[in-house]
Amino acid sequence: MPILKLSAADQTLVASGDTDLLEIYESLPAGLYPPFPPVELPGGLNGLLIRGGFAQNFFFTGEILGVTFEAPSGRTIKAGGQVVKNVQGYDLTRLFVGSFGLLGVAQEVTLRLRPGLAARHVSRSGALADLSPGRARFIWEVEGRIHLMHFGHAREVAAVLAEFGGEEVSAPLDLRSLFAAGMSPGEGGPVRDLRFGWLSGLAQPDVPPLFQKVAAAL
Repeated sequence: MPILKLSAADQTLVASGDTDLLEIYESLPAGLYPPFPPVELPGGLNGLLIRGGFAQNFFFTGEILGVTFEAPSGRTIKAGGQVVKNVQGYDLTRLFVGSFGLLGVAQEVTLRLRPGLAARHVSRSGALADLSPGRARFIWEVEGRIHLMHFGHAREVAAVLAEFGGEEVSAPLDLRSLFAAGMSPGEGGPVRDLRFGWLSGLAQPDVPPLFQKVAAAL
């Protein structure tokens, strides 16, 4: 799927919602990183947004500068950037991220990119519940192994990873085979990050009434 626009100077990237996550990694010049680790997950970029990100140890929504999405009504909604009109003044970009599909499907997404002179991805055996997040940008657990990925200044990266130890991971991870029925939050699944355990399936969390009202207005 296409990368629509990459601006290294502005540190932004625009991609279609069905773009694979690792395709984004492959498209970036050295020294720029997206707000997710080098893993492939179900649903590509749209799936990442509606689940509210993956493995991040920072405010993921702040890294999404804009999203154009198709609402369940069939309307095309543009949020962020040059916004035509938001419903009732709501910040629809922030509402869309983590909406688990209730607000629709992302067609186009604008990501903020971050610079880093060095990057490392390591893993070791253990449970995420026993680990303090520290300063690492991304932390997740896959079937009994904790993964940590950090980028930034070389000395900072070395210091963050020195606290963790582990073995170098040389290749990106494709986790889609663990989620044949989709990906939804829940306990007991093969993967977990700092927010949820992740199961194979498409269950949605409980939706507050106000959120349902906003979705219906779209």
